[in-house]
Amino acid sequence: MPAAPTPSPRALELAQSLVRMNTISDRSNLELIHFIRDELLRLGVRSRLTFNADKTKANLFATLGEGKPAGVILSGHTDTVPWDGQDWSLDPLSATVRDGKLYGRGAADMKGFIGLALAHAPQFLASQAPFAIHLAFSYEEEIGCFGVRELIADLRDAGVKPLACIVGEPTGMVPAIAHKGVYRYRCCVRGKEAHSSLTPLSVNAIEMAARVVGKLRDMAEGFEREEPRYDGFDVPFSTASVGQFHGGIADNVVPRDAEFRYEFRDLPTADAQAMQRQVLDYARSLEPAMQRVAPEAGFRFETICEIPSFQGRAEDPVTRLAQRLAGEDRTTLVAFGTEAGLFRNAGIPTVVCGPGSITQAHQPDEFVSLEQLARCEAFLRGLAAATEVG
Repeated sequence: MPAAPTPSPRALELAQSLVRMNTISDRSNLELIHFIRDELLRLGVRSRLTFNADKTKANLFATLGEGKPAGVILSGHTDTVPWDGQDWSLDPLSATVRDGKLYGRGAADMKGFIGLALAHAPQFLASQAPFAIHLAFSYEEEIGCFGVRELIADLRDAGVKPLACIVGEPTGMVPAIAHKGVYRYRCCVRGKEAHSSLTPLSVNAIEMAARVVGKLRDMAEGFEREEPRYDGFDVPFSTASVGQFHGGIADNVVPRDAEFRYEFRDLPTADAQAMQRQVLDYARSLEPAMQRVAPEAGFRFETICEIPSFQGRAEDPVTRLAQRLAGEDRTTLVAFGTEAGLFRNAGIPTVVCGPGSITQAHQPDEFVSLEQLARCEAFLRGLAAATEVG
């Protein structure tokens, strides 16, 4: 049996270098961004950086093939999830290569892809393709896709109009053309405390919060019962769930405050904003009775993140391009959220295709196989040699 393919030494070296940098979402990613900037500068390529408010994090955008009329974006996020409390058998930042796998936090999600894209910058610069390649690497994807919004806004302000975008999230190198959205909110409930023997003088924040939680459960059951199915998803309807609930200080004190967090994961054919409006309208309907006891009582909602769903098409030129480069005649759907919906909503045809499996992402001993990295490398070599998109 022939040996499994492996990536080039340079591509693996760069992927390992990125994995060794700690870019958990609550930390700065500037070490990694500056590393990529400097690698590109050695090739004569200047990068555009867009920063967060306190300049501790940045997006990077660079064009390989300046002067060509339009380009294809290779998109990746630089942040990772933490590993606190997980049972790792090796250092999460070691970038260990063992048994045909690259281990480490972010190896699959998604520093392997970023490292390979960077390794192929010389080929993209030398390419005779009629389009440029844009590298677009963002911050804070894992906590809400916050960085890429700034990156897309900067492209619009600069007049950059890409032909297409390939988001290199781990799909096993099978092009993905749809995923659900992720909309998360915090609800803070203010009531009025009292001794628990005097409940008519109080507004119980936990009980009022529980009514809204019950509304969310009713909505979730309605989606499962009534929503038209979207075949291809593991759960082919939209979902709603409550992830955290806090409130109360003692058994004999009617609680003044309560807080809970919830999310919607909406099908590409659903309307998450309409879902949230249902929750807001229901909460507002409860406030008059609460405020007759305590005028200050009520509900306050905060948005944690709003990541739009993504829906491409099998017949889109960028999908056909990804299939051809990956050697795949099929497409897939993915359960996880990505930045693809934001690029698509900005008018950029998009597909999700990258090395590794999402089942390894965020897990102890996260890894991407060297065979998957080699498949991605062949994909990128093919992109450098492409004569058209589609």
